[in-house]
Amino acid sequence: MQSKSLRTVIAMSLIGCGLAVVTASARADDDRDDKSQVCTNETIEGTYGFTIEGLLGVPGPNLPLRGVVLQHYDGDGNITQVDHVVVNGTPPAQAWRPGTGVYSVNPDCTGKATLNIPSSGGPPLVVYFVVAKGGREIRQVVEGNAIIVTGDKVD
Repeated sequence: MQSKSLRTVIAMSLIGCGLAVVTASARADDDRDDKSQVCTNETIEGTYGFTIEGLLGVPGPNLPLRGVVLQHYDGDGNITQVDHVVVNGTPPAQAWRPGTGVYSVNPDCTGKATLNIPSSGGPPLVVYFVVAKGGREIRQVVEGNAIIVTGDKVD
């Protein structure tokens, strides 16, 4: 005949084992979901707030650049945005520059965008990006410059 304390220890051990199995199973399901995620243009539908940091003119004058951007992705490959970018400590002539563009998201959650900012007077910006955290975050790099951009979904 088993004592009451021995039965309690055995019962607690069985409960602990059961919880460990449930937890391990849930983690395995989470891992499978992350690896099987397929992205589309709709994955990043919504509005994102970005922080910009880097150097403008690489190679060249290497001017420090900092800014913020509010971009809206429509789920069909179109972007609208406003930005406020400070170059070498000088504020922009226009507080919030509007821009538009197009984007494409690959099934592996990589992508590319082309942005037109008419008031910049420059050529379109080509941006390569990675969709992270199930579409709640986008990490970008601007082609031809040492500028990185990280954004979080705001809606």
